[in-house]
Amino acid sequence: MAFARRVFLAIFAVPLAAASLTVSKPEDLGFSSERLQRIHEMIQRRMDSHDISGAVTLVARRGRVAHFEAHGVMDLDSKKPMLNDSMFRIASMSKPITGVAIMMLVEEGKIRLTDPVSRFIPEFKGIKVAVSQGTKGAFYTVPADREITIRDLLTHVSGLVSGPMGTAEATKISRGANETLANYVPKLASTPLEFQPGTRWSYSPLAAFDTLGRIVEIVSGSPFDQFLRQRIFDPLGMKDIFFYPADDRMPRLVTSYAKSGEGLTRRENPNFLSSNSYSSGGGGLMSTAEDYLPFGLMLAGGGQLNGVRLLSPKTVEMMASSHAPDTLPGRTPGQSFGLSVRVVRDHVAAVSPLSDGSFGWSGAFGTHFWVDPKEQIVAILMIQTPNGEIGRDFENAVMQAIIQ
Repeated sequence: MAFARRVFLAIFAVPLAAASLTVSKPEDLGFSSERLQRIHEMIQRRMDSHDISGAVTLVARRGRVAHFEAHGVMDLDSKKPMLNDSMFRIASMSKPITGVAIMMLVEEGKIRLTDPVSRFIPEFKGIKVAVSQGTKGAFYTVPADREITIRDLLTHVSGLVSGPMGTAEATKISRGANETLANYVPKLASTPLEFQPGTRWSYSPLAAFDTLGRIVEIVSGSPFDQFLRQRIFDPLGMKDIFFYPADDRMPRLVTSYAKSGEGLTRRENPNFLSSNSYSSGGGGLMSTAEDYLPFGLMLAGGGQLNGVRLLSPKTVEMMASSHAPDTLPGRTPGQSFGLSVRVVRDHVAAVSPLSDGSFGWSGAFGTHFWVDPKEQIVAILMIQTPNGEIGRDFENAVMQAIIQ
């Protein structure tokens, strides 16, 4: 695996023009054209079953695009066709971007993974842990055995708003319309942790990575959105990724739907995670498939794309290593968790077609991406209806198309 990773990083160091993607002949990249058609067939079945209105799918291998296709419609009422540059709420696919921002500051010696969060946000000093009293919603608190750290937040083992007790308390300090990371994140320290830090894995949908975004602001001296723009998005040529798009881009934003017994229902307030004032590192970004690709290729390239280096290969390897093992309570067999990304540790135990060492993450509205070092693949699925099964089906459709 170490050899395969080194080869992968070397191959992906070759520059690729992110601004205008050219699709190569699949056979030149070791794919079967006929088999790649199964991606569309799978998406079409899902559209026919009224699971989704449409999708954009993108697959790159060896630094070149083998498949890039828009399927279905952006909006069921208007029947506006899905386009390759349609914009999607990527929700928790924002988290790996936040993770990269943190790791850039780690490389600069401004943050340590072992640093307590209270070093940067003093309100987190002395945070408490909730202990259930058995009756619904009732709990008492005890001191935390240790402080939560940067690494805890990155790996979802902090317990910060990671379950029913913490979430119930967090609703009492719900974020106002004009709040910022600076005035909201310190309030999260008043919520009790769901468990003692590091003792289990439990997903923190927003709080952990919003806290990391605030730490980026404090350490860098720049607003989080500006840091991402100046240090990640602009260097990689990512021009269509925003916490809240300008008015001229809103017509390209895909309508979000929820699946119900009556089919697809338009979601109320689908942009609640996005804001002009609150840059949610946990889930606030919107992007296109094409615009997210340079980020995936940068990770695949060991932190570099088009001669621009954001991270060292060793740092990317650290991100994609097992920090929260699949033996930790709360984790899925065969799937450990790295620094902001899921890592396939054992594809057999995970019942996954992805190679061991593959890493990536998904979003609440159905978006999904991964990097497969062994097969030299970066793949992106963009949809706007929550459905974890489609992400797994997409993985299967991509991987079964490899013929050499």
